[in-house]
Amino acid sequence: MISGLDFVAIPSQDSERSRAFYVETLGLRPDDHARFEVWAGDTCFGIWQPERLGMPFAAQKNAHLALHVDDVAAARAQLEAKGVTFAGETFDTGVCQMALFTDPDGNDLMLHSRYAPRE
Repeated sequence: MISGLDFVAIPSQDSERSRAFYVETLGLRPDDHARFEVWAGDTCFGIWQPERLGMPFAAQKNAHLALHVDDVAAARAQLEAKGVTFAGETFDTGVCQMALFTDPDGNDLMLHSRYAPRE
């Protein structure tokens, strides 16, 4: 029945601010046809404002979107230089490294790099 994931919804209180963060700070690719859609590889992030539809805004918490990077330490340093604040130290699970942070609306994100083989 389900054949894929079309997009990930990113709730925002200020779509322009969110777009700037995802494009300028994180370096995601802006969509050529939709101003508030940006791409991380093959995954579309759709920025939307719940309050414009009469819904209360609520940041996405405890479901960190794992943004793949080749080197968590290097990517973290680049983002910290741009003012991104991380929650605690980078941690190693034994198969991957993760560094947790939030976007300007408080949506949970992480830098992620798996180093262990999948088999």
